[in-house]
Amino acid sequence: MAEDEVNYASVVFKSNKNPPSGAKKEEETVYDEVKMQHKTSEQTADTKGFSQDSDKKDEETRRPHCQWLACCLGILCVILLSGIIAMMVHLALKQTCDVSELKKLKDNLTNHNQQLSSENKELNRNYSNLQVQYENLTQQIRDMETTWKEDNVTRAQWSIDQYCPKDNNRRTCKACQQEWDNNQFSCYAFNNAVRSKQKTWEEAREDCRGKNSDLAVIVNEGQKKFTTDNSWKQAGISGYWIGLKVEDGRWKWVDGTNLTNDLWNEPPVNGRCATSLKSQGWRSVNCADKNAWICGKKALSV
Repeated sequence: MAEDEVNYASVVFKSNKNPPSGAKKEEETVYDEVKMQHKTSEQTADTKGFSQDSDKKDEETRRPHCQWLACCLGILCVILLSGIIAMMVHLALKQTCDVSELKKLKDNLTNHNQQLSSENKELNRNYSNLQVQYENLTQQIRDMETTWKEDNVTRAQWSIDQYCPKDNNRRTCKACQQEWDNNQFSCYAFNNAVRSKQKTWEEAREDCRGKNSDLAVIVNEGQKKFTTDNSWKQAGISGYWIGLKVEDGRWKWVDGTNLTNDLWNEPPVNGRCATSLKSQGWRSVNCADKNAWICGKKALSV
């Protein structure tokens, strides 16, 4: 019944006779008839069958496409799922690495901070030590300045006493200090040391430097004669060192000047120095020998 269509119709039968108008209504007979539309049903069935065949063919045609589409969708879903899983794993690993790096960085910063703290303490200790050393050096400088001033005063007073000694409460100044001999703008000190106290040429020069002088430098015949005449030959003294020594194959004075041939013409030999003695004049001897010595310096203008 669901597949058939039902039509309803009303049929009215009338009599051929003409009844009175009042009876017209009664004579009419109405029949209701239900008629099954077989033809239409058949047509519908045919159409439906054709439609079913078309749908079946369409379904068969669409089925591979749907399967292919479903397969593609499945693959895409798998790819997306794999990508999501990979992303989640990457994020998890990255988070783990970041936490590890942060912990490592924190440990490094902590160690560096501790190291800086230790270095800062060490610098503070060094600063304290340097401060103490600075104060000590400052005090030493003050003491040295005080000593230097006192020494200058003492030296000045000593110079005054040496060059201008008192005689009956009166000072008379001289060109050379006491116990020094003056000759031609120079002062000489003859050190007549006994044999046990005699010195090498270098030692004698150091002694003269300690007296604010040097071994005697002789520039002319007059000074040569004066020093030679005062180089007395005494017991145990074989000569007096003067400031003449062989350097670089030449005779040179301690002031750097060269010996002139008109004063002395002795072949220079390395390791040799000159001595003066009254009876023998100048001689070339080994610088390591021990002798008396003559110190010399410029005289003051008075």
